[in-house]
Amino acid sequence: MKKYVFKKYNDNYPKLFLKEKERLKRILPSSSKIEHIGSTAVPGLGGKGIIDIMVGFKSKKEMKKYVELMEQNKYEIMPGFKPFGRISFKKICGFLFWKRRVHVHFAIFDGKLWKRNIKFRDNLMKKTLLVKKYEQIKKDAVKYARGEGKKYREYKEKFIKELTK
Repeated sequence: MKKYVFKKYNDNYPKLFLKEKERLKRILPSSSKIEHIGSTAVPGLGGKGIIDIMVGFKSKKEMKKYVELMEQNKYEIMPGFKPFGRISFKKICGFLFWKRRVHVHFAIFDGKLWKRNIKFRDNLMKKTLLVKKYEQIKKDAVKYARGEGKKYREYKEKFIKELTK
């Protein structure tokens, strides 16, 4: 699967998220909060096509308790991806007739990372013009980064910071 390519929004993204959420509910405690974040959570917004999911926990201790269980359920930890103290996983899932990458990010519920991601998603969902602007930034980021994740994220950061103030 080629990284950092731009794909148009797919109307199946919400269904794919709900399917993955059900899987996670069988693994994680009922006290955790599970939210759809990232481009696939915003109707009409294109992006990499990865289903990004944020799981909120009460504490880091609780969060760390479920790492091994996630790995036992074929979620692979992403060791170099820990901004703001999150723990991230990736998984390739078979959805309908194609494969889809899923990223699951553990964070402290109502912590800095949680608030930033939820606010960003919610702000985009309210303003169509921002969706178009961010979509163009993402397209430009793909060209600029040429497959390098760090460059891709850096290119988008100014817009993200502005929208989450």
